[in-house]
Amino acid sequence: MKQPWRTLIIDDEKLARERLKRLLVEYKTYFEMMGEAANGDEATEMIEQLKPDIIFLDIQMPGKNVFTMLAELNHKPFVIFCTAFDHYALEAFNTYSVDYLLKPVEIERLELTIRKIEKITNTNNEELYNNIDKLNVHNPKPTSIAHKVGNKIIPVKLEEIVYFIASDKYVNFYNQNGETFITDQTLLLLSQKLKDDFLRISKSVLINRSYVKEIHKYFKGKYVFLMNDLHQTKHISGAMYNSDIKDFFEL
Repeated sequence: MKQPWRTLIIDDEKLARERLKRLLVEYKTYFEMMGEAANGDEATEMIEQLKPDIIFLDIQMPGKNVFTMLAELNHKPFVIFCTAFDHYALEAFNTYSVDYLLKPVEIERLELTIRKIEKITNTNNEELYNNIDKLNVHNPKPTSIAHKVGNKIIPVKLEEIVYFIASDKYVNFYNQNGETFITDQTLLLLSQKLKDDFLRISKSVLINRSYVKEIHKYFKGKYVFLMNDLHQTKHISGAMYNSDIKDFFEL
């Protein structure tokens, strides 16, 4: 990837976009501004059309969830999250990001990001993503999922989540006491991010292995999962997930 890197800024706050642009102008030998977007839909269109090398992306914006947006992209740029919300950091590092910057971005911190990108791009394509993993190895796995209540964001610990169930527009998740929470992340994205401890057993259900009390064989090769929660919830697996279930639970 040759310098200057083709760059796109995605943020719903105009002042934040302007401030970041002024900062990047100071490093025009590294960043070539291709444009800016104010929401996920605009961003998707511009990314697919302009094919930037790097995007600076705010996490909390109106419209489509940014993690869902990234998962659906055909063109995969390097992602630098740039946000005021530090509680998203673990989630971001476990998905797509090269770096995570807190607003307001400081020059010294941006210089560290530049060096990080240089280290990645000085390798051949086969080693590229391996190097991203190595650079982020010090970042732990996510420990919580954000639950939004009006203007508030409440982190719910992963160790307390028994299962996720997809609905039409959102994914609901439940703790051991049966309390309900909501996330706008897709079940597909959650299953990929949480694959060490959670398994998707059907089109709409993702379960925490730590809360599986019993597994019973069902007809047509399916399984019934009895969860260790207040309501002793039961989930029936989908046939197409049988292979993953057998491997995950060593059945």
